[in-house]
Amino acid sequence: MTTGTPPPTARRRSRARTFVPLAIAAWVVLEIWLLTVVADVAGGLTVLLLLAAGVVLGAVVMKAAGRRAFRNLTETLQRMPGQPGADGSSPAAPSSRGNGFLMLGGLLIMIPGMISDVAGLLLLVPPVRSALSRYAERSLERRVRAANPGGLSDAFQQARMHRPDGKVVQGEVIREEDPTRPDENPRPPLTP
Repeated sequence: MTTGTPPPTARRRSRARTFVPLAIAAWVVLEIWLLTVVADVAGGLTVLLLLAAGVVLGAVVMKAAGRRAFRNLTETLQRMPGQPGADGSSPAAPSSRGNGFLMLGGLLIMIPGMISDVAGLLLLVPPVRSALSRYAERSLERRVRAANPGGLSDAFQQARMHRPDGKVVQGEVIREEDPTRPDENPRPPLTP
């Protein structure tokens, strides 16, 4: 029986799925090598203190960024129309630019290693954070403009149907019951 749909073809593996694991492995090896070099030069206790200070500083940065994000969210919700004390105008966006990068900076500082600490400290610098935020915003806008209209809804529809081609297969469910075995939970009779 043929259906008229072509057989599914194997999808090509993306470059990101190939190179991201390799980059992470190289990063981990480099971090360990740098920690051993610093331990040889400055001593093991110094490296241990640097790692502990990184965890504490990263936790403080992430906590401050989380509080700032929550405060911005609360202010935005309070300015919404219909809330007590709201002036009815459209809510102005508070300056929450770069909160995600601030949290990422705190996380990178918490991760043991010198390269991640330097990257995390760079994300604490406001001009670097705002430049990265502008770049990420432009990149996201470019990708959204390049996407086909309805592409996201089609993807959700295909995922919901569990068929890669999105086609619906018509059929009916047949339940085979053993006539020799009585129902354990008989249904009550339908009454009009």
